[in-house]
Amino acid sequence: MAMYEFLTTWCIDAPIEAVFDVLSDSAGYPRWWKGVQSVEVLEPGDEAGVGELDHFIWRSVLPYSLGFDLRVTRVERPYLIEGHAFGELEGVGTWRLFEGRGTAIVYDWRVRTTKWWMNLFGPLARPAFSWNHDIVMRLGGKGLAAELGATLLLHD
Repeated sequence: MAMYEFLTTWCIDAPIEAVFDVLSDSAGYPRWWKGVQSVEVLEPGDEAGVGELDHFIWRSVLPYSLGFDLRVTRVERPYLIEGHAFGELEGVGTWRLFEGRGTAIVYDWRVRTTKWWMNLFGPLARPAFSWNHDIVMRLGGKGLAAELGATLLLHD
């Protein structure tokens, strides 16, 4: 399996609580995040969201879709959301939020692919997969800012 580690930073001029509320509502992602085709909540979590199990279908610029389940394993409102993915991607994703003159959001996504063709072509296609991930995340930052009626100050 091919391993990937991505670190994305967004800075948005919106309050941390509002940002956290939008990010913790994964069922709402398709409304504002271009590339998220669908999110189905398979199991609800507790009042903090821990235990929630969602099924995601993602599609972006490259001509393939990825489907995976993600279980929320840790929530520290309004600073952290962590989930474990399994399916066509396996690994851990962690949202970390920092309060300042707005909200800085850092997403750490450490996954491996399980699709045979992605693993076969992974060494050659790694730059394309990374480029694709960057586009998806750029669209996410822009969509989140628009959803909050805010400005995306930084995407890295």
